Amino acid sequence: MSSKKELLEKLANCVVEMEDEEVVDVAKEYLNEGYLAFDGIMNGLVEGMNEASRLYDEEEYFVTDVLLCSDAMYAGLDVLRPYLPEEGESQKVKGVIGVVEGDTHDIGKNLVRIMFETAGFEMYDLGRDVALKDFVKKVKETKAKLLCMSTLMTTTMEGMETVINMLKEEGIRNEVTVMVGGSPISQKYANDIGADGYSSNAVEAVKVAKELLKNKNLIEIH
Repeated sequence: MSSKKELLEKLANCVVEMEDEEVVDVAKEYLNEGYLAFDGIMNGLVEGMNEASRLYDEEEYFVTDVLLCSDAMYAGLDVLRPYLPEEGESQKVKGVIGVVEGDTHDIGKNLVRIMFETAGFEMYDLGRDVALKDFVKKVKETKAKLLCMSTLMTTTMEGMETVINMLKEEGIRNEVTVMVGGSPISQKYANDIGADGYSSNAVEAVKVAKELLKNKNLIEIH
C-alpha cells in the first residue's frame, strides 16, 4: 500500500515522463486508497505539469514534449475529475481567459484554465492570439466577474493595458477582476497597467483570484 505522498509523486512523475497510460492506473490506485481527487489534481498532476513547464523554460523540453506531458495530465484528469465535489451552478464564478493578440503560445494558459475549472469556475476560453476587443465583448456577453490574460512575448504585453482601458471605456472595469500572467509579466507591470492581480503559476492564480474577488465584493467564495 502506497502512502498519499508516494502516489502524488507518482502522478507528478507520470506527467513529467509523459506516461499517459500509467497515469490512469496510478490515479485509480490513488482513488482506491480513499484520497481526495482535488489533492491528486493539484498536488500530483499539476505539480507534474509545473515541472514540465519549468523544463520547457530551461530548454530541456521542446513544445512536443510539453504537449505529451499535457496528454498525460488530461488522462489523469479524466479519472480524477468525476470525483470532485459537485459545485452548484449558482456558486460558479464566470471567467474569461485567453492569450493576447499577437501571441500563439497557449500551454500556460491551458493549464491555468484547467486549474480554475477544477476549482469550480466556469471558464470561457477564447484561445490564443485573441483580438483585444474580443476580451471585452466576451466579458460583457457572459457578465464574467474574472478576466485572465496571458502572453509570453514582450511585444504583445501592451495589449493587456489596452483591454483594461477598453473595460473602462465601456464602464464595466469595476465589475470585473483582471488578472495577468506569463513569463515577461511581473507584479510591478500588473500594477502599472491597472490590473487587479498577477500570478507566476497556475496553482497560485486560483488562490490570488479568489482573494481578489472577495476583496472587491464581486462574489462570495468560500
